[in-house]
Amino acid sequence: MEMILAGDIGGTKTSLAYFKAKDGELETVVEKHYLSQEYKTLDDLVRVFFDEHQEKVRYACLSIAGPVINGTCKTTNLPWSVDAREVGRNLGLETLWLINDLEANAHGITHLSPESFEILHEGKPGMRGNACVVSAGTGLGEAGMFWNGDGFIPFACEGGHTDFAPRSDEQIELLKYIRRDHQHVSYERLLSGMGLHNIYSFLRDTNRLEEPEWLAHALASVDDQAAAISQYAVEGQSEICSRALDIFVEIYGAEAGNAALKFMAYGGVFIGGGIAPKIVERLKSPLFLDSFLGKGRMRALMEYMPVKVIMKSRAALIGAARCAMLKSGQMLATASVSS
Repeated sequence: MEMILAGDIGGTKTSLAYFKAKDGELETVVEKHYLSQEYKTLDDLVRVFFDEHQEKVRYACLSIAGPVINGTCKTTNLPWSVDAREVGRNLGLETLWLINDLEANAHGITHLSPESFEILHEGKPGMRGNACVVSAGTGLGEAGMFWNGDGFIPFACEGGHTDFAPRSDEQIELLKYIRRDHQHVSYERLLSGMGLHNIYSFLRDTNRLEEPEWLAHALASVDDQAAAISQYAVEGQSEICSRALDIFVEIYGAEAGNAALKFMAYGGVFIGGGIAPKIVERLKSPLFLDSFLGKGRMRALMEYMPVKVIMKSRAALIGAARCAMLKSGQMLATASVSS
């Protein structure tokens, strides 16, 4: 029974796990989570996992937040430059594959149970075709899933860095506000942890809504201000936080719709990342779906496309493990995952 290493390396959190692979099946042996920012290099992080859990492993596949080019990646939200061959050699692995984290998510999605999703829009039953993933977290990741008639073939892209397109006068002012500090305003500047904070700052600094003194003190005392803004919004404690989250949800719906059109995602639009499960009730509001469907003459086409929130955070880890099994020649068509 072959042991493989799989990893999901994000800008905030990294998950590493050993899987046993046999006859097209995967079984989780051990799984650990680490704060990515606490390590100078990917090698350092993986060595800690190896030291804690010593197993004989030849193959590894790591998903990473950033564009992967010829087995190398300069991470978008971490100060790391990663070369798969060098990391594999340093760690004594026979082969290490590096794939984009959203590509890994796409690989893992089809092996999640129906209970792993919250449905935002049913779409038309029985539709088949391409699908896509749009995931807001530390950054904004996107990936496509090409339907070949038998199944999905995931592929990476960097759609989160395309130009932000405002849809209202208020969002035009938001764009102008962000441009004071960034010449290029991508969707990631609005759809991410920093994005929610940017929206909040816009509302505060342009005097659209007042920041109460208690809230200013509360935000100054926490490391993750975006998480706090989201929490106060969901709990109904702050008008400015609630409005910031509403704008965030509107933009999220619009960009999910943009991706759906570009990929012709009749097979589904999957909303991933660490933020969506925490605000899923807000995503179920008309704000998200109205923005998603609001594509003018294409609205009728958008109605066909199902939209689901990925509630389980292990999709990328499972996807990386499946890639390792596939690439090492052990993948069978009926692969399943148990943990």
